[in-house]
Amino acid sequence: MASPAPLIAGHKGVIAAVKKAIGKAFVEGIEAHGELSVTVKRERIADVLTIMRDDFAYQQLVEIAGVDYPDRAERFEVVYHLLSLTKNHRLRIRVCTDEASPVPSVTGVYPVAGWLEREVFDMYGVVFSNHPDLRRILTDYGFAGHPFRKDFPLSGYVELRYSEEEKRVVYEPVSLPQDFRSFDFMSPWEGADYILPGDERYVAPAPPPAPAAAPPPVAEKPKPARKPRAPKGGKL
Repeated sequence: MASPAPLIAGHKGVIAAVKKAIGKAFVEGIEAHGELSVTVKRERIADVLTIMRDDFAYQQLVEIAGVDYPDRAERFEVVYHLLSLTKNHRLRIRVCTDEASPVPSVTGVYPVAGWLEREVFDMYGVVFSNHPDLRRILTDYGFAGHPFRKDFPLSGYVELRYSEEEKRVVYEPVSLPQDFRSFDFMSPWEGADYILPGDERYVAPAPPPAPAAAPPPVAEKPKPARKPRAPKGGKL
């Protein structure tokens, strides 16, 4: 039986239909690079996604992404990627927020949003109101800051290492002295004065033999000079 979904779904009229359906919640609609993006008011995001699911057949919330624009008053964008399996069509719904303004959770519309909103909270610090379990999901216990913010340093604030003295992993402020910028590719622990378990079984291969000396070049014998040939019927 053939699928009712078209092979290539068109974008014609989609933004206009969405704008009519969500009314005053609509802020902006853009079609660029073959994709559709609709920006809506932050406080209406749950209502908008309910309409997208029930009236426009976007059955699946594929992803929730965050974007950081530090120069904006509302520096964060939260982007909801929707997929209609029956129409073979994708749509992005975006809202803007700042560090203090919470975004309503959409776990009641798409239950999968539970983990996705936790990722955005962990990486960007965006708060989602009415989330059933809003806590970090990717970073370590006691992690300070939000790594995907543009003002977060690439090296982070702390580093961890295994302390031979304390026999455990310890956290320390990031330090990058010049002598630690080189790498010892023979051992994962640079500067360790002990043998890692398993290294004692390693046997270094014997060095390859030195290449044999090339034979001296043989001098070619000079070829005898050819005598000129006399033309037919004549003498030189």
